[in-house]
Amino acid sequence: MSKTITTGISRRSLLKTSATLATLASARTLLPSGALAASAAPEVKGVKLGFIALTDAAPLIVAKEKGLFDKYGLTEVEVAKQASWGATRDNLVLGGAANGIDGAHILTPMPYLISTGKVTQNNVPVPMSIIARLNLDSQGISVAQDYAATGVELDAAKLKDAFAAKKAKAGEVKVAMTFPGGTHDLWIRYWLAAGGIDPDKDVSTIVVPPPQMVANMKVGNMDAFCVGEPWNEQLVNQGIGFTACTTGELWKGHPEKALSLRTDWIEKNPKATEALLMAVMEAQIWCDKMENKEEMATILGKRQWFNVPPKDVLGRLKGNINYGNGRVKENTGLQMKFWQDHASYPFKSHDAWFITENIRWGKFAADTDIKALVDKVNREDLWRLAAKSLGVASADIPASTSRGKETFFDGKVFDPENPKAYLDSLVIKASA
Repeated sequence: MSKTITTGISRRSLLKTSATLATLASARTLLPSGALAASAAPEVKGVKLGFIALTDAAPLIVAKEKGLFDKYGLTEVEVAKQASWGATRDNLVLGGAANGIDGAHILTPMPYLISTGKVTQNNVPVPMSIIARLNLDSQGISVAQDYAATGVELDAAKLKDAFAAKKAKAGEVKVAMTFPGGTHDLWIRYWLAAGGIDPDKDVSTIVVPPPQMVANMKVGNMDAFCVGEPWNEQLVNQGIGFTACTTGELWKGHPEKALSLRTDWIEKNPKATEALLMAVMEAQIWCDKMENKEEMATILGKRQWFNVPPKDVLGRLKGNINYGNGRVKENTGLQMKFWQDHASYPFKSHDAWFITENIRWGKFAADTDIKALVDKVNREDLWRLAAKSLGVASADIPASTSRGKETFFDGKVFDPENPKAYLDSLVIKASA
């Protein structure tokens, strides 16, 4: 790991970000109004976007608050809070023209599940496209205070006996995530399985919307959960439970949320899609600057966005983690990344991992053509076009659509060129 300065951002990353910001400043000098040139004006002025109250929705919220959508000619953008990921799905299926939404801050696997009809009514496919990643890292796996004596942290095996005892006594151990087949579902399944706990046999997985996690654990409705921030930090701040580990400890630099649009909207509005991407990218660059974190926490805490105290957002946003079980770590490097380390670019290799994990747990068939499905949904080419229009430094544009082999905390390796070998290496899975 590179040596970090007090902000937790490496000097090299800081210099790269500064260079990018300088380039963008120069571009704005050429276009004082901040708007796109007339020839590139978007086909429409508005797009309806959904978001869930999670810190990784920040690029959409900041773009709205800071007038960045307006700058690129999208003066009528709606950023609408969704009650749950299920509601996000339903509103995407409806589409903006039918009082739904055109796109969303979304769990990366969801556009694949929606495009294939795996999670839609009557299994009707609704083509979706991923046009950007919104962040890396900074989700959490939290456990009820009742399990503090187990000493569980990264090794879930410490919960095995306690969960077995709870199941024998109460008949059920409940582990919450936010959407079947979504990122939080996959993180907690990976963590449990790595510790020898079968998420399909030893516990019951339940679906709880992110903003309802803390309240549900407070009244004893669950034993553990996986969700994004600020809800793990709020849980600790309220003394209800503790964080066993952050997801960045499972897989450092892992992809998380995506920006996805209905494919038909993109086809009708290619220039507006580019404008949207440019606004979101500029917001991501702003979000990544450590000096903006306090203002960002204040913005996100507002009633219309998260309606939480800014302190529930700020700590982990800076990479300072109070796990709630006596461990307090600062400048961990585990803060949410919005731009650095190619956080905004939607690597196809990462989408391949999500599909492979959903094959592991039975959401997709074993004979799914992973590459073909990724090529259909992942529109990294649109990201590249927008990045060039925005004047993003070439160093911030990945040379390849693959980040290569990925190594997890338990030593497992995912080679996007050989997903089957990865699947074969896993002991606990739905098909076992």
